[in-house]
Amino acid sequence: MRETRFIDQMKGKWKEFEHILKSPTKSPERLYHLFINILDDLSFARTYYPNRSVRVYLNGVAQQIFFTVYRKRKSNARKLFSFWTNDMPRVLFDARQELLISFLVFAVSVAIGIISCAMDDTFLEVILGEQYVQMTLENIASGDPMAVYKQKGELSMSLGIAFNNLIVAFLTFVMGIFYTLGSLLILISNGIMLGAFQFFFVKENLFWESFLTIWIHGTLEISAIIIAGAAGIAMGKGFVFPGTYSRLKSFQRSARRGLKIMLGIAPIIVLAAFFEGFLTRYTETSDVLRGLFIFVCLAFVILYVVVYPIIYVKRNGLTPIESDKLIVDKDLEINWRAIKTNGNIIGDTFVLFRKNFWSCLVVAFACAGLYTVSAFFISEDFSEQFLFYEGLFSTLRQLPQFFANDTLAMALVVCLPLSMLLYLTFTGVHTIKQPHWLVILKLSIIVVLFDIIVVYTGSFNVLLLLVLLPILLLWTAVCYYEDGSVYHTFRRTLELLKKQYFNALGLFAVLMLIGFIFFNLLDTIVVELFFEKLAWLLPFEEEVLMKIGTAILVFITMTTLYIVFILTILAQIPLYFSYLEASEANYLVEGIEKIGNTRRIRGIEQENAVTST
Repeated sequence: MRETRFIDQMKGKWKEFEHILKSPTKSPERLYHLFINILDDLSFARTYYPNRSVRVYLNGVAQQIFFTVYRKRKSNARKLFSFWTNDMPRVLFDARQELLISFLVFAVSVAIGIISCAMDDTFLEVILGEQYVQMTLENIASGDPMAVYKQKGELSMSLGIAFNNLIVAFLTFVMGIFYTLGSLLILISNGIMLGAFQFFFVKENLFWESFLTIWIHGTLEISAIIIAGAAGIAMGKGFVFPGTYSRLKSFQRSARRGLKIMLGIAPIIVLAAFFEGFLTRYTETSDVLRGLFIFVCLAFVILYVVVYPIIYVKRNGLTPIESDKLIVDKDLEINWRAIKTNGNIIGDTFVLFRKNFWSCLVVAFACAGLYTVSAFFISEDFSEQFLFYEGLFSTLRQLPQFFANDTLAMALVVCLPLSMLLYLTFTGVHTIKQPHWLVILKLSIIVVLFDIIVVYTGSFNVLLLLVLLPILLLWTAVCYYEDGSVYHTFRRTLELLKKQYFNALGLFAVLMLIGFIFFNLLDTIVVELFFEKLAWLLPFEEEVLMKIGTAILVFITMTTLYIVFILTILAQIPLYFSYLEASEANYLVEGIEKIGNTRRIRGIEQENAVTST
């Protein structure tokens, strides 16, 4: 094709491009497609007119588009800073009503704690515990009432407090899924505890000393709990009042906003833990300095959480935020050919879980029911077979008993539902060509191996399981998707993990963190209230009630456990295909082989298709 004819055919499009570039508002999507089109024409010009002016012209247009699109790209540090200066204030402004509700509920709960302690002397020990009250009284008698903040080293104390407070704040948020009631109950519980705690020192004539000590870290810590409660209320509100959206879509929007709030207050929680570990212990510091420090912390919270969001919205208007944008269902397709990061794999896992939600739930219920019924009839004393502990980390203490059973009958109770769970989860996503009995057999062997490891390594040897479970989990996917014996598939698993093991370990750690949060939903006041009402409604003897209560707790625990297992197993599917592509590059080779077989390559015609005139 002659240069003049090429220019005549394309000049109308180029003029349109120049007009778009000069316009004051530009669509990023439109600029992207514009850049691709110009690159196509530029590639053609470089091939057939390398020394002509049209190539120089197109190169200049491509440069203009490139700099228009990329010159204002933010660095990662700038994006992070922008989150706290732009996104967070906008989300806090949207949640201003929830913040007010959370603050009022917490304030009223503090007042209830104070009044209850004033009216009933025993209430203090019920809330704080007899041991803590006695320890504090001994510290007061020894002349150092705040000695509890000096018992550990600064760093270890700060790390422990930070982790504990992050978990508490996140649970306060997550409990909002129970129609906001869960978050409100945790706010009430913490508020009553704070009121009782503060009244204790008022009663001992130590209000001022306790105030100047406790609120050095408490100002940020309590503020973070209130904000976490607001995030939970906002999430639950989206579920209860969906408006014009479907309930699921409304929950997606509210949950994303809540997660943004939780991400925003995480540094505040960590900073409060740092203050508690390093600064609170210095009770000999002057009252003026400590009071000034508390005032600065309070001013920061009020200015950033309340005042700045109002100023930001007045200055910038109610600009749409990214969390309002819902993903279209058709965009939730999984690309099985791509090499993916752990973040992409977790996203794919929840897409799979959402698409198979009801079937996953039925499988979890069925397996939990099979486990509970089997254990009930096999155990000699069912109510003593399973023990349930109280406390935030009770999950780690009570899980081993569900697997570490050395009798053959209980081993079958453990392995049979878990094997069924693995098989049904995989078949719910993909069908296979292998005989089903063979797949079930291979998966059962892996489950038995898992149970042997648990039983003979001291009931959940955490370090050993942390090392082996990523291998065992990926091994299940290899057994399902590839032919061969158990030994062959194990070697195949090690080949896939050869350079990817630590990535798999990181993915497993994230999934276990999600599972830990799910499990701690069991250890809440909601479950306690449920069993109190159960005892009222069922007129049985105490021994029968114990067995019924234990059976319900086992069923709830195993259902939650199996849901976490399902999520973990679903994650192995995109993980397997990602590692397979990274190891063998089958689809990359297939794509390379197709190059040259199509009519056009990025807008450049094949040589045998171009005719000169």
